[in-house]
Amino acid sequence: MKDNITVALIYDFDGTLAPGNMQEYDFIPAVGKSNMEFWHEANTLAEEQDADQVLTYMARMIQAAQSKGLSLRREAFRESGRNVKFYRGVEEWFGRINKYGEERGVRILHYVNSSGLKEIIEGSEIAKHFKRVYASSYMYSADGIAEWPAQVVNYTTKTQFIFRIAKGILEEYDERVNDNMPKSRYSIPYKNIVYIGDSATDIPCMQLVKDRGGYSIGVYDPKSKNKKKVLGLFNDDRLTFFAPAKYTENSTIFNYMKRVIEEIGAREKQKAEQEKLREQSEAYRKNETIKKVLKENDVPLSGDERVLLESMIDKLDGINS
Repeated sequence: MKDNITVALIYDFDGTLAPGNMQEYDFIPAVGKSNMEFWHEANTLAEEQDADQVLTYMARMIQAAQSKGLSLRREAFRESGRNVKFYRGVEEWFGRINKYGEERGVRILHYVNSSGLKEIIEGSEIAKHFKRVYASSYMYSADGIAEWPAQVVNYTTKTQFIFRIAKGILEEYDERVNDNMPKSRYSIPYKNIVYIGDSATDIPCMQLVKDRGGYSIGVYDPKSKNKKKVLGLFNDDRLTFFAPAKYTENSTIFNYMKRVIEEIGAREKQKAEQEKLREQSEAYRKNETIKKVLKENDVPLSGDERVLLESMIDKLDGINS
């Protein structure tokens, strides 16, 4: 098997790797509001202004912090990330799934694609496992205080990061992601992409990946056991699998991922074998063509020309030997 088979695991964050929303661990209590109160205010603002919900929650965070005399500093967000709690088994998941892939000649790369805050995710205990974190983020003043959204990731803009990962054009400012690219030049083919999410904001990504031959996995909270969302998504043919957000060894999602890795590995192995057979077949065709030309065309050849042609024939014969 080729040793460069690569699989991309792309995760939503809130509700997928961690229960609830990341703002609920530190920020919302710090501004003296309940979770319900903060999100109601943010969603009401979006409705009143006909605005994007991600933009409005980011604006509401700045407003709420200013009203309490708090500074939204990059360092404070990252410190908040250290307090994020994860679903059972998440911390060990990356090493375990990487090892399973390595044993089968498959390299696993992990990415986050989230409407949450990049700064909080980067401060979390699991940030070191991600090749890239795509999430909403702020622009900061010279004093390091959040002033304005720099990147807003909602349910539709999430899809661009699938294209970036597939094409290997990872920088968010790089517009070459829109250029036409032959599938043979893709960094990671869609068939080798797995998207894991939990909510409506993940639907376009789930559909995109699944429609292009990849795998979409929906997860639900293992405590509430509320499967309503994933059952609806599965019935709408947007999911390959669904499972509780429990990432321990021998968990449902771990067993699904083992199957996916094995399937991709077997498919890539077969593809590599077919390429070898195709190479032999092409060598045979070229060899026979050269012999036919030499036989049908009585063209005098110099010694060097004959040596060159005989060398080519020997080389082509060697491919099929």
